[in-house]
Amino acid sequence: MTHPSSTTSSPANTAIRATRSPIATSKALFFAAAGISFALSVWLWFSGDRERGLFVGLWVPSILSAGGLLLTGGRRD
Repeated sequence: MTHPSSTTSSPANTAIRATRSPIATSKALFFAAAGISFALSVWLWFSGDRERGLFVGLWVPSILSAGGLLLTGGRRD
């Protein structure tokens, strides 16, 4: 049986659901940084600056690895 107040939507409940958790925001920032790095790498590669394109392309796994390490907090599960 559900509680009657759980089925109604109050402004406070809507505001809580609208805000993102800090972890979700951090994940989004790491993915955005990796995506920007990838796009810049592709642009550099096809614009003729292949050496810099490769260098910037190597940032993508580094950014994602750093994000994974920082977001897990060094837990040993």
